[in-house]
Amino acid sequence: MTSLNADPDLWIRRYHEPRAGATRLVCFPYAGGGASYFFQLSRALAPDVEVLAVQYPGRQERRREACVEDIHLLAETIHTALAPSLTGPYAFFGHSMGAVVAYEVARLCAERGQPVPVRLIVSGRRAPSQARDEWVHQRDDAGLLAELTKVGGTDPRVLAEPELLASVLPVLRSDYRAIETYRHLPAPPLACSVTVLTGRSDPQVDAEEAGAWQAHTTGDFELRTFSGGHFFIDEHRAEVTRLIGETLISRQE
Repeated sequence: MTSLNADPDLWIRRYHEPRAGATRLVCFPYAGGGASYFFQLSRALAPDVEVLAVQYPGRQERRREACVEDIHLLAETIHTALAPSLTGPYAFFGHSMGAVVAYEVARLCAERGQPVPVRLIVSGRRAPSQARDEWVHQRDDAGLLAELTKVGGTDPRVLAEPELLASVLPVLRSDYRAIETYRHLPAPPLACSVTVLTGRSDPQVDAEEAGAWQAHTTGDFELRTFSGGHFFIDEHRAEVTRLIGETLISRQE
């Protein structure tokens, strides 16, 4: 497997200082997304939860770097970059593509005898074992734009500005290639608790596919369904933030 620079300064962003003993929450962005998406979550949970946001190559301040089109390589590199931060109790939260990356990093921790997250929180994504035959990354730019419009989550100003859109579409195409060519490799279920958040009208995951996450853990399992589509977490930002905070802060009491 090709190796990448796993310098934590490249991959990890911390926006707010935590209090002593705070649980760490590592957040993994969706396809086309960046670490800054989690700034508001970090601000809302600080100082009781220390939010670390993963920054993939190819976007924001890493825009001059090539995107990674292999989920397993991406997870391997992030695992190495995160290693110094995975001390004490920690949790993972990933949305859409980020849910799969978070799962794969947690799986690497378990595989290598390291502490696993106390909780894996995933949203907007079917279980890793639930494959669909999807090829959005092979569409032309108009097809990619149609997908952006369908799933939402993109600032309308970006969609209306040709120069901004031209910078977004290649990143989106690469991320879609990564997640659409991903194949789950058989592995023992995780020992951590798993919380699944899903939108009732999400075109990318149905109730059965969301529930299939239960097969990937021997720990506690919880499924929460919200109104809305793929980016229901934006529509229910306060509720999702409160749910995450209550789940993690209760461990500290």
